[in-house]
Amino acid sequence: MRWNVFFFLIVQRFVELYWAKRNERWMKKRGAKEFGQHHYKYIVCMHSLFFVSLLLERRKKREPTLWSFLFNIFIILQLFRFWIIVSLGRCWNTKIIVLPNTERIQKGPYRWFRHPNYFVVVLEFIIIPLMFQAYWTAFIFTVWNAYLLSIRIRVEEQALRLLKSPHK
Repeated sequence: MRWNVFFFLIVQRFVELYWAKRNERWMKKRGAKEFGQHHYKYIVCMHSLFFVSLLLERRKKREPTLWSFLFNIFIILQLFRFWIIVSLGRCWNTKIIVLPNTERIQKGPYRWFRHPNYFVVVLEFIIIPLMFQAYWTAFIFTVWNAYLLSIRIRVEEQALRLLKSPHK
């Protein structure tokens, strides 16, 4: 079952990259501006190495006793991720791309959270390695992700303020 989850995640990430590229083209045709290009390559590197680390640290043990609990959290996170993507629609992206003079999206989970997608990623970097009994991966990537998110959220907030609608 663990390897089904692993392959699901790989396929999911490639589908998300395809969708993000499609949305990027659509947004840029409408005058969107991209921010945070410098740190984006480190985010891509981190997410790629996360999967490598899971493979290298994989345990040959049986599934953890908490497998069902962790798997249920994983499913909830994937449903939450889908809700986030649907809520942002064409504006969802893996990059920081902002359409000038548009209102900030306030539907779906964005009614209550400023950055729900980052919340999902934070939890995934804990839950997924625990499902694989990859404890070093959980620790290293949780710390690395926290550092990169501290940069990314600051850049994203600045970009949103810079291109904020003049009507606000």
